[in-house]
Amino acid sequence: MLAVLWPPFTKPTYFGNSVTFATVASLLTAEHVGAVVAIAVVTTMLVAIGRRRPGPWTRTAARALAVVLVAAEVGWWIYLVASHANKAELLYALPFQLCDAAIFVSAFALWFRSQLLVEITYFWGLAGTIQAIFTPDLPQHFPSFPFIQYYVAHGGVVAAALLLVVGLGQWPRRNAVTWIVAITIAYAAFVGLLDAVTGADYLYLRAKPASATLLDLMGPWPWYIAWAALIGIALFLILDAPFRVLRQPTVHQG
Repeated sequence: MLAVLWPPFTKPTYFGNSVTFATVASLLTAEHVGAVVAIAVVTTMLVAIGRRRPGPWTRTAARALAVVLVAAEVGWWIYLVASHANKAELLYALPFQLCDAAIFVSAFALWFRSQLLVEITYFWGLAGTIQAIFTPDLPQHFPSFPFIQYYVAHGGVVAAALLLVVGLGQWPRRNAVTWIVAITIAYAAFVGLLDAVTGADYLYLRAKPASATLLDLMGPWPWYIAWAALIGIALFLILDAPFRVLRQPTVHQG
């Protein structure tokens, strides 16, 4: 039954295959490295200023970033329509990939500062979206609109996560990981049903992306899904670890 709903992938790359590692190494192009560096610099500046100079400006900055994120995603839809994208391309443009969903969650978190939305932004952004930045499923090149839109949107999610949690001090709660794991599983189940009904491949539950990603190192379908889930949970725990330490009550001597 699973094979009918989610047929095995056909991409010939397996763990240990030298072609896989060569493909991943090909990501180290000047345009890709430049985009990653630009995201790192802008994010670092936002976080540093947020920590050192808190004040009313942070609300304006957060909401401005929220507008940028939504504009980037809406701009992508407009681009597809204007470039006469076919039905399949429009189907894959719906915001059901984890990174696309994270864009809207991040925008709402920046605008409303809801604790749950901030936590989803933090864990999805740093456990998932960063991987999409380092190993993008992106055939276009700089300075094309798809290239710029991709890195602005994905980089904006990472910037939002770090600004809200590190820059503005809105830390994850004690039980945050449990909630995020449950929400992520529920979301994956919904998207899996959507993939089965429409034939789409959101969350790459039916096949790996055509370009090189870390999924290439996790074996064939369906094992890479299980490995990705385990790694995701491990990343959630790692991301929460600093706050587990900081939440410990301080013991005063004397």
